[in-house]
Amino acid sequence: MTAPLFEDIDPASDCDCPGCVHGRRPTLRSLLTRGRPAARGAVVVAAASAALGTVAPAAAVTPGHFPHRQALPGDGVPDTPQGGRAPLHGRAGRPAEPDTVPTPATTRTQIINRAKVWVAAKVPYSMYDFWSDGYRQDCSGYVSMAWGLPGNEWTGSLGQFGVKIKKEELQPGDILLYHNPDNPEKGSHVVIFGGWTDHTHTSYTVYEQTPPRTRSQTTPYPYWNNTDKYVPYRYKGVTKSGAARPAPGGKAAVPYPGTAHFGPGADNAYVTLLGRMLIARGGASYYPEGPGPKWAAADRRATEAFQRAQGWTGADADGIPGRRTWELLSTGRGKDIASPATGPASHGVPGYPGRAYFRPGQSNDHVTRLGAQLVKKGFGRFYAHGPGPRWGEEDRRAVEAFQRAQGWRGGAADGYPGPETWRRLFA
Repeated sequence: MTAPLFEDIDPASDCDCPGCVHGRRPTLRSLLTRGRPAARGAVVVAAASAALGTVAPAAAVTPGHFPHRQALPGDGVPDTPQGGRAPLHGRAGRPAEPDTVPTPATTRTQIINRAKVWVAAKVPYSMYDFWSDGYRQDCSGYVSMAWGLPGNEWTGSLGQFGVKIKKEELQPGDILLYHNPDNPEKGSHVVIFGGWTDHTHTSYTVYEQTPPRTRSQTTPYPYWNNTDKYVPYRYKGVTKSGAARPAPGGKAAVPYPGTAHFGPGADNAYVTLLGRMLIARGGASYYPEGPGPKWAAADRRATEAFQRAQGWTGADADGIPGRRTWELLSTGRGKDIASPATGPASHGVPGYPGRAYFRPGQSNDHVTRLGAQLVKKGFGRFYAHGPGPRWGEEDRRAVEAFQRAQGWRGGAADGYPGPETWRRLFA
């Protein structure tokens, strides 16, 4: 079976479509010869219909074949069913109501990078299971993860986090959403747009969660089937920088919900958002297992560290986010938390956070990033379920194999990444 076609797109620029670069225009022959035979016909139909100003009907696809799984035939599942709205890590608790769900800020680069982590880990599709990061392993859970939402949404609720856009406005990190309200498990699907792959804008790089696992490949616009039902959306919280987006007038992008949402006994989406904002401001070391909706000591200590970074003391640094703390976090203003991962390190290797992040019991984003890069470099065979944030024996063995591949032995190949291991991995 031919593997799906992968294309890495750099989402940093306004238009990062490979097909839009001069001198790289694909010919009809190149369109006919890329991908699997079943995909070729769909791409030709899409190109022809674009020239005529029409949309290719689903009936034009090879009869008896489900094109949105054209690279993975034989799974016997014609649709992509999904679960409903749910909190992270399972069904315990109740998701917040639509009018109270916060919209965390993120960048296009962060969206695509998060999407690539699941692709590298080959996360199995499931509408019942939850991956190590807390998101449900179906199509809408995948988008919830990539967008950094505080809970697991479904195709019927994702639209409230975005705004409808036109085809010509699509950029990496946007989505194409089809929700079937009459029968949500019949045809409903959502995919992440990764960038155009041809100058005519008839095909694009897709990131999607579909049986049997997460994948990325070239796909005809808007999708293999139900071509008149997919709607482009842009996430409301997308920003050009890593900081949260200030609202008009300098107000916080997410209004302060009040002190009642924080402190012992609190369990809501604002606690998760607080944790994510604190991690973005240097507080990752306070969250060994990542932020969640239940208030914990990690939230208090990270909040206190941020408050003290502002020069506050006493009651102003009590670890409970007041209105001023929230505004600084939400608008990206104020001073970051001092951490080993910030500033130039003494070892001189950019991005390397230090050995303390890669030890038994540690759980952080650096471990996930390390694992994803090991998979990319060809050392993914050690991961039974894909890399995640918690350091384990799988990570150590993969690092050791990489170190031995450099010709190192003894203590130089102990399975724990030092500065030189990190530099060679990410070179």
